Amino acid sequence: MRVAVLGSNSFAGSDFVDLLLESGRFDVLGISRSPEKPAAFLPYANRSRERFVYRQLDINSEHRAIAAELDAFAPEFVVNFAAQGDEAASWAYPADFFQTNCVALARLVDGLKGRAYVRRFLQISSSSVYGAPAETVTESSPLAPRSPYAVSKTAADLLLLAYFENFDFPAQIMRPPNLYGPYQQLYRLVPKSMIQIRRGGVIELHGGGYAMRSYLHIRDASRAALAILERGRAGEVYNVSPDDVHRIRELVMIVCELLGRDFSEATREVEDRRGQSSVTRFDSSKIRSELGWSPQVPLRGGIAGVGAWLEKEWDSLMGEQLEYVHHT
Repeated sequence: MRVAVLGSNSFAGSDFVDLLLESGRFDVLGISRSPEKPAAFLPYANRSRERFVYRQLDINSEHRAIAAELDAFAPEFVVNFAAQGDEAASWAYPADFFQTNCVALARLVDGLKGRAYVRRFLQISSSSVYGAPAETVTESSPLAPRSPYAVSKTAADLLLLAYFENFDFPAQIMRPPNLYGPYQQLYRLVPKSMIQIRRGGVIELHGGGYAMRSYLHIRDASRAALAILERGRAGEVYNVSPDDVHRIRELVMIVCELLGRDFSEATREVEDRRGQSSVTRFDSSKIRSELGWSPQVPLRGGIAGVGAWLEKEWDSLMGEQLEYVHHT
């Protein structure tokens, strides 16, 4: 079985590649715009590359080269992780988010719609497309994005569903919540909090950290993506979520407990970010009942795993940025 992973150099994309290579059942083509990440950020760094090939290509500017690679590889499954993904940054660079998340995707999908080799095209979307409803959201809940990032992901989802309806394009959509785990970008909440505490710094809690969020371990998300590809139906949307929701400050409390730091001394409250989505109840009964998926990694254990990764790679990671750096 051949799988093409677009955005394979991303946090989620690289973990999915690792899952595929671990299974030993797949030949994998990875495509991303940047050079492969250093081993400290690459979960599959120690895997055999016998069944994996990487191509550095930009979905925005090298679509013809990407199409040629896909035609030569002829993957049955194509998974798209390629996206501009920081919600707060999308207010500063809205055009870039729409270019990557919508325009480039439209060009890619339009070129693939006549390719018989594609059995499934899985789009990795986001729970942010639902906005911040008070009620539990299901796959049929109204879409109410609240940021340029969320709007761009919503547009991508609707485009793919339109291609399914009009061309029988075998699109699938997976909507996960906030993801975390080892190898994540250091500006994200869990690794950044751990690094700040280890350095004796203070963690800023936007809005006091009272916003409710669903946090899913990256390996549970990868397992969900593979289940959708192998057993899910075309033209379907699948929410993917853990069993519980937590306030942001609860995650930071766990981090403080694991590292032996007093929460009140390690944090300070700051103004909330603009247009943040906050899905408080995220229903994933569809993927659980239809595909037999369920989360396996408990939150505290998952956060401890991030700590173990940071400890192992501390010297390699300390030269890295702790803030988001935008790339066009």
